[in-house]
Amino acid sequence: MRGPHNILRLIRTGATLERTGAMGVVLEAFNAPTSLRVAARILGWPFKWLGYKGDPSQPPATRALTALGPAYIKFGQILSTRPDVVGDDLALQLRVLQDKLPPFSTEVAKSTFARELNHPVEELFSEFSEPVAAASIAQVHKAKLASTGEEVAVKVLRPKIEQAFRRDIDAFYFAARMIETLAPSTRRLRPMDVISHFEGVVMGELDLRLETASAAEFAANTADDEGFSVPEVKWFLSSRRVMTLAWVGGFPSGDVASIKAAGHDTNALGERILTMFLRHALRDGYFHADMHQGNLKVADDGSLVALDFGIMGRIDEYTRRVYAEILFGFIQKDYRRVAEVHFEAGYVPADQDVDEFARALRAVGEPIFGMDASRISMGRLLSYLFEVTERFGMETRTELILLQRTMVVVEGVSRSLSPNINIWTVSKPIVESYIAESIGPKALIRDLGRTLRVVGRFGPRLPGLVEAALIQQQAADETPASSWPKKTALSLSAAALLALGVMIGIAL
Repeated sequence: MRGPHNILRLIRTGATLERTGAMGVVLEAFNAPTSLRVAARILGWPFKWLGYKGDPSQPPATRALTALGPAYIKFGQILSTRPDVVGDDLALQLRVLQDKLPPFSTEVAKSTFARELNHPVEELFSEFSEPVAAASIAQVHKAKLASTGEEVAVKVLRPKIEQAFRRDIDAFYFAARMIETLAPSTRRLRPMDVISHFEGVVMGELDLRLETASAAEFAANTADDEGFSVPEVKWFLSSRRVMTLAWVGGFPSGDVASIKAAGHDTNALGERILTMFLRHALRDGYFHADMHQGNLKVADDGSLVALDFGIMGRIDEYTRRVYAEILFGFIQKDYRRVAEVHFEAGYVPADQDVDEFARALRAVGEPIFGMDASRISMGRLLSYLFEVTERFGMETRTELILLQRTMVVVEGVSRSLSPNINIWTVSKPIVESYIAESIGPKALIRDLGRTLRVVGRFGPRLPGLVEAALIQQQAADETPASSWPKKTALSLSAAALLALGVMIGIAL
């Protein structure tokens, strides 16, 4: 870490936060203690004149981060997925963060492409446009393949963006250490872990091969989803700094007037957005975690098309089952079962009272179910649920926070197209279908089959393992009686291996 550079960068950061009015917003969102507020003012107020002015038309936090540059913009976007860290109000500001920057030269983009793919742009494309979109990390050009005439979208990283991000991430780590030192109470928010998470996400986005892989995986998962698609990946035109996908026409999902004018059913589209998100999260455990209006288009044929796969969410199968049971329990108003699921999953410590927890869950669910259809929100339910579970000792689970944040965004997009959508009516069949497939006799048989397949992989090694265990057992039998705990353990090991052999024999 470069101390002088980091100090100077933090001074400029503090000055910009002070000048744009974002300092108070940020400190309040983090509920910063007095020592941290004093340190922030020392870094900010005397050097206020060094801060960037930013765009006065934007909210303070958005204005400051946009002025500070790409790393800060991306940091703000990722923090918007963590309302548990920054609070709901600041997360809402950060969600509308404008990820738009002046484009870089088309000639630079062409030279980057030629260097990455070892072919000049003119050789592969008959047309290559000026930038059609410019964001914090990359910009997009519309092009036409010389060989087929197919239109494609070519995404190119900004020049020297890796160095810029590494420099700022270095400063972020320095700031996190300062915060933990000056305000030990903030360690519950795990500032260092937050920066580490940010670094992992950004480093992944700076290698477009990983985003290309995400797009390909998402496309494979959703290939049979009627009315939903992912642009085709052009692997032969993609590399670490370049990503090429099929071009998608149509309208951004936020352009409701144009969608209606084209004759599409906006109510059906609103329902489809919600059902697709739930299907991907529950069925696949892999979902688009940045599904805002700019990343979702309505194609000319009325199908939904997802774009930008830099932030994806993944949930393991066990967590999906727990999540589905929790949602289904709320849908059925079976608060006792919801409470039991939390205890069974180990989310709430066993020393808590399950009946008291069920009562607290009822206090969360009943007011929401009492609302009219246009105000019912699954995202709000999950947000309140996390507040209750925190009171009962549940630790923060990042994957569920990301799911909850995405659920809020998806609901917003759905309601922009269908204002009176009933979230529960639309969600119920998806959740019921998943539970029927994943929690029941068929699921039990399927799980046993998977277990036996895993055990079966040890088949070739089993004779040697059993022989080694028996030799150890024989040696143990010859040891003095005073070492009986060790002998007992070895006996159990031998018995376990023999049982394993029997299971494999049955499976085969």
